[in-house]
Amino acid sequence: MNLKNISFAFFLVVLITFKGMSQNTEIVYLSGTDADHTVDWDFYCTEGRNSGVWTTIPVPSNWELQGFGNYNYGHDWANKKQKLGKEHGLYKHQFEVPNSWKGKTINIVFDGSMTDTKVKINGKSAGDMHQGGFYRFKYDVSKLLKFGQTNVLEVDVAKHSENESINRAERQADFWIFGGIFRPVFLEVLPETHMSRVAIDPKMDGTFNVFVNLNNSKSNYSSSIELFDLKGNKIGETVNSEINKGNSEAWISGQFEGVKAWNPEFPTLYNMKVSLKKGNKVLHEVTERIGFRTVELREHDGFYINNEKVVFKGANRHSFWPETGRVLSDKHHIMDIELMKEMNMNAVRSSHYPPDERFLSLCDSLGLFVLDEVTGWQQGYDTVVGPKLVKETILKDENHASVVIWDHGNEGGWDFKNEDGFNLFDIQKRPVIYPWLLRNGVDTHHYPEFEYAIGRNIFGNNPFMPTEFLHGLYDGGHGAGLEDYWRNYQTSPLHAGGFLWSLVDEAVLRTDKPGTVFDGDGNHAPDGILGPHREREGSFYTIKEIWSPVQVEPVSIIKSWNGRIFLTNKFIYTNLNQCEFKWEAVKTGLTPEAETIIASGNATSPDAKPGETAQITIDHNNALQNADLFRFTAVDPHGRVLYTWSWPVIQPKDKAKELLQKLNGERNQIVINETETSVVASVSKLKIEFSKTNGELLSIENEKGNVSFTGGPSIAGVKSEILGTNWKTDKEGNFSFEINSKGYPRKMTWTLLQSGLLKFEANPLREHVTDIDFIGISFNYPEEQCTGVTWMGKGPYRVWKNRLKGSNIGVWKKAYNNTITGESFENLIYPEFKGYHGTLFWATLETKESPITIISETPNLYFQLFKPAKPKHIAGGTDPSFPDGDISFLYEIPAIGTKFFNVDHLGPTSKKGMFFERHGDDSYPIKLWFDFRNSN
Repeated sequence: MNLKNISFAFFLVVLITFKGMSQNTEIVYLSGTDADHTVDWDFYCTEGRNSGVWTTIPVPSNWELQGFGNYNYGHDWANKKQKLGKEHGLYKHQFEVPNSWKGKTINIVFDGSMTDTKVKINGKSAGDMHQGGFYRFKYDVSKLLKFGQTNVLEVDVAKHSENESINRAERQADFWIFGGIFRPVFLEVLPETHMSRVAIDPKMDGTFNVFVNLNNSKSNYSSSIELFDLKGNKIGETVNSEINKGNSEAWISGQFEGVKAWNPEFPTLYNMKVSLKKGNKVLHEVTERIGFRTVELREHDGFYINNEKVVFKGANRHSFWPETGRVLSDKHHIMDIELMKEMNMNAVRSSHYPPDERFLSLCDSLGLFVLDEVTGWQQGYDTVVGPKLVKETILKDENHASVVIWDHGNEGGWDFKNEDGFNLFDIQKRPVIYPWLLRNGVDTHHYPEFEYAIGRNIFGNNPFMPTEFLHGLYDGGHGAGLEDYWRNYQTSPLHAGGFLWSLVDEAVLRTDKPGTVFDGDGNHAPDGILGPHREREGSFYTIKEIWSPVQVEPVSIIKSWNGRIFLTNKFIYTNLNQCEFKWEAVKTGLTPEAETIIASGNATSPDAKPGETAQITIDHNNALQNADLFRFTAVDPHGRVLYTWSWPVIQPKDKAKELLQKLNGERNQIVINETETSVVASVSKLKIEFSKTNGELLSIENEKGNVSFTGGPSIAGVKSEILGTNWKTDKEGNFSFEINSKGYPRKMTWTLLQSGLLKFEANPLREHVTDIDFIGISFNYPEEQCTGVTWMGKGPYRVWKNRLKGSNIGVWKKAYNNTITGESFENLIYPEFKGYHGTLFWATLETKESPITIISETPNLYFQLFKPAKPKHIAGGTDPSFPDGDISFLYEIPAIGTKFFNVDHLGPTSKKGMFFERHGDDSYPIKLWFDFRNSN
């Protein structure tokens, strides 16, 4: 079907659907409905790419992504070297109107147009130019239409506004600036006498208030309110009310018994039908999907929804997709909501503008609290246009159960005088907050340093809820530091939650550049938990664990474990007896697929209300005697996995013993040869050369050829001086090479066994060291020779010292990649290959030469695998240090900061390391086994 005919075809479907139902509001789309369903309109761009000619463009769309005009980021206005595109887009579209619509009120509705928009119908102005790019606006065009004929719609959209306050609020912001009709355009066909507004305030106990506006007050009317569940079953009795002649406004109140309250954990919705009648004749019916819930802000206490104190756990979300800009579809909305809920978030802030209507409907049905924001990045609307846009926001979004708070701008993006509009039009009287201010009883201070947050929160006097915190950039922020912040926040009764900045990297497809180029405008927009196509960074899983509404209290699980786990309920509305708990005892293999489930089962769900801690007992029946790992999974009442925790039930030395028994095979005589500078130890087809000067590996050769694992042991993180070396063959025929140093580790020893296995041991850290980023032993290996890694330890993502949560013990595998988090948008592969990895048991490097297996006997040892490439636009603390070596084994690793803060401004786990040993401490040396024999 030709796209130009789609709107007329849909028009016909709507007419058929509503035949005989003229008392309903009819909706007829002139555009498409979303990014996946568009309609071509005639289009003319006034400057920039493909300008100066009439052609076509899909509607809705942002014209930059369709090859027109100019790309601009919001900061470009301040850059004199950057061209600021101020193009207009001119649209034309033809549509039919049937004769049967005569006498009705017909509105043309725009859900969003960036930004100044002039509308004509059949050559005549539909009304005053609309200003403001993110808002629903409408015109009554009943008198401009030609019934039974073709009508011509003309729209002039200016990318920048004639109102400078709009440019400051919307166009000079820290996000991409697009142009175009980016949300649907439709006709709203209303009966001659109708309700122009139906606002509903449904409370948790089933009571409600409905406010209606009538388009005339010529007669006595009546209204009826009916409630239905989503299966169509009627709930309770009809509520009737009279509307006397002369009244164009009416309030209807009542109560429905037995309704279930709405909340994100159980998002129960109903359809409320409001009917306007004259006598027995129904003049107009409006059905709104609602949720019954009560929203309160209690001074010096917190937010209460349905009489339960709420802690918001959320992210800031731009409406964004790389190929379509601000134009989204159902699949994008659902994807974002599902990903947020998978991270155990219960809320979203619609930064920095009201979201699509469809997004709010999905938040209603899938269950998320929403902070609905009137635009104003760091400058606000004036008192001319501001009140109009506040009103438009409320009228579009007022009946959504998910909308529980209004945000009045962002970080200075407001005029306090415009707040009156929220109080005037919102019949629910939801709280109005000012992101970054302490105002209206809520402290929303952005990006608090750790210590500042303690002072503002723990010693404060108002509910504390940073509407932006832990600003992500590249791989920093988000999950890094979250555990410290959240643990401290929870010590205060004023803790009301927080919103991470931000959900996704806002890297847009540049259709003005050759090839496929995604642009985040330097470091301005690569700051998401997710990549632009919703690729998951490591922080995704950290947040998921820390914000799980089921928390497992600290527990050590060993083979003789008594099976007891304490669970704390961090839900708001759910008892743990509504959840499911599963466990597994696991024997690992040499690949992720080779593991064996030795035993598994379900634990009895405890009776624990929100805020309570309960004990459960796992009847593992001694299954852990033969297991390496224990896994525990919490599942919510809807079948969603909240988190799976895992614990090793063995020590690295136990796994090493098991593996070495298999690897320590046939014995052969070791042959020693010396040169002037080196000692060469050979056994079977393996030859290893050691430096006489410092004990470093100089070369390794096996039956397949050279193995380029050299350059170590090198001391990482502290200064140390090699004093000397010596070597010998022991009475069992094994070769031993000893290295002595001044400072850590004092002594290191290589031992080559007759089987060909090579052991390395570095004495425990006995020095008093402070303010270290890392400390341990490093080696070199050419990165270009590496093709992949399989390992047992924490994974599959790399870790930082302040982002250990979200990584679980297991056997993991990943191929080599060179992903730069937040920058490699054309080839964004996760998990990243390079970086620090936690709790090494063993690892096998897959290489172009031959596999290299490394086995650790040291508990809690970190494993560094090369150095991640540095992003081009480093800021804040997002560039942690790495040892000079390529492959390292470390007691300590650095933390990572945020875009705004180095690690010394974050919490305790972000602090640099310190070690101190007392004489007699039984500490842990670094013990490693290397297999260079090409044996697997």
